Amino acid sequence: MKGAWLTLANVVGFQAVWLASVAGAGAGLAWAGPLAALAFAAAMLAWGGRARDDLRLLAVALPLGIALDSAFAASGWLVYAEAWPWTGVAPAWIASLWVGFALTLNHSMARLRQWPLAAAALGLVGGPLAYWTAAGAFDAVSFGAPVASVLTALALGWAVVLPLLFAIDGRLAVAGDAGARRRRTTA
Repeated sequence: MKGAWLTLANVVGFQAVWLASVAGAGAGLAWAGPLAALAFAAAMLAWGGRARDDLRLLAVALPLGIALDSAFAASGWLVYAEAWPWTGVAPAWIASLWVGFALTLNHSMARLRQWPLAAAALGLVGGPLAYWTAAGAFDAVSFGAPVASVLTALALGWAVVLPLLFAIDGRLAVAGDAGARRRRTTA
């Protein structure tokens, strides 16, 4: 039962981060998303039972996500509300979304690890849907190019990034396990 409650808490926690981030940015409260992400990260790292794995995924997902969203910002295809600390770069509230998202990958979305095509399909649909909702319902982002073009590019980006995160993390986990075994046998 602990697993089901943890999964539910993970889903609800991430949705709270998403809502605080996009609603906060749309309302001029850029701090709301990072504050929610900090609380969610602290809870997941303390009680999620996979702190080492979660930190490894955060180390991969956060720079990759910031790079992806910064590329969209630099191109002018996405214009973020509350573009702090700089325009043309993914803002702090977008980074908070990536922190929250990374913390779902070992928990509520862990099953996707075995099914890269399902992960790609979820990214293909879910990624652009999140931006479209953030734009339409919260004014957190606007499209600086034709909407269909931006959504298509986001869909393709997310279809690649989601399975890629699982693949990179899997390789890092194997490398880390091999290193730990070597240290134990030489000690």
